[in-house]
Amino acid sequence: MRVELRRGDQTETVHRVHVAVVDAAGVVVARAGDPGLTTFWRSAAKPFQALPLVVDGAADRFDLTEIELALTCASHSSEPGQVELVRAFLDKIGCSEDDLRCGPHTPLAEHVAKDYQARGVRLTPVYSNCSGKHTGMLALARHHGWPTADYHRLAHPVQQRCLEEVSRWTKLSPDQIGTAVDGCGVVCYALPLRNMAWAYARLGTGDEGRGRSGGTSRIVSAMLRHPELIAGERRPCTDMMTAFPGRVITKVGAEGVYCALLVQESLGVALKVEDGHGPAAALAMARTLEELSLRPQPESLGARPIHNTRGEQVGELRVLGSLER
Repeated sequence: MRVELRRGDQTETVHRVHVAVVDAAGVVVARAGDPGLTTFWRSAAKPFQALPLVVDGAADRFDLTEIELALTCASHSSEPGQVELVRAFLDKIGCSEDDLRCGPHTPLAEHVAKDYQARGVRLTPVYSNCSGKHTGMLALARHHGWPTADYHRLAHPVQQRCLEEVSRWTKLSPDQIGTAVDGCGVVCYALPLRNMAWAYARLGTGDEGRGRSGGTSRIVSAMLRHPELIAGERRPCTDMMTAFPGRVITKVGAEGVYCALLVQESLGVALKVEDGHGPAAALAMARTLEELSLRPQPESLGARPIHNTRGEQVGELRVLGSLER
C-alpha cells in the first residue's frame, strides 16, 4: 500500500505504508508492507495509558465521567469546550493548570488554530492536545499518594505503571519496549506494529489476562460514545468514528501512526506511513477500514485535493494498493 501525491499527470511523492491487522488471538490476518516494523506508538497508546485510572480505582475515587475518561484518551483539537472540560477535570482532582507538564502548541484543527490566532488567544498547557492524558496521569498520582511533581518522567511511579499496562496489553516485557520522550513530555513506547494492533484487538474483547474487563469496557465505551472528544470537528478520527457509531475506534499518533479497533470483528489495526506523513496516514486508515468492511468512509478521506495559493486544485493525495490476506 502507498499514498501518492499526483501533481498534474505526474507522481510527485510516494508515501509507503506498513499495516498490521491482527485478531484477538494475535494472528496477523491482513497486512501491507512490514507488519513487524518497530516504531513509536505515540498518541495511539493513550487508551492503554488511561487504563490504570480505572483498573487501580482512581476513576471511581474521583467519580470520573465518560467524558473525562474520553479526554484521557484524546488528541483533542483544543476547541474551547474541550479546554473547559479539561479545566473542570483538573479542578475535580484537586490540581491546576500549573501542575501540567505538557507545553502549549498550535491546535491540531486548522480552523481552531486560525480562530485563536485571529483573536489573539494565549495558548497555555491546558490547550495541549494531550492535556486530558496528563490530567489523567495527575489523577493516578493523587490516587496512589505519589508526588505529582515530575509525573512525566520515566522513573516516576505513574510512568512505570503506564509502562506495566502497555506491557500487559502488547504481550511484550518492559525490556522489549523501547522508551523515549513524546512530544508532550511524557514517555512514549517503541514496539512492532503487530503488537500495537494485537493490543487494540484485545481491548475489544476485554482480554487483559487477569480476569478484569470492567476497566476495559469503560475506556472503550467512553471513546465510542464521545468521538467528538477523541479528536474534534473536521478531524479524521472523529469523522471515521462518527460515520460508524459504536463500531470503530480510531486513534491517531504523531509521525504517521494510526490505530483502530473494529468492535464487532474484534480486529486491531496499526499502521505507519514510513516517512511520517500525517495526512497520508489518515487516508491509509480510511482505506484499510473500507477493506475491512466499514464502508463507505467519509468522502473527505477518499482522496485529498492539493490546492495552490490561488485556491486552484493542482493535484491529489490518494491511496493505491490494498491489503494482503
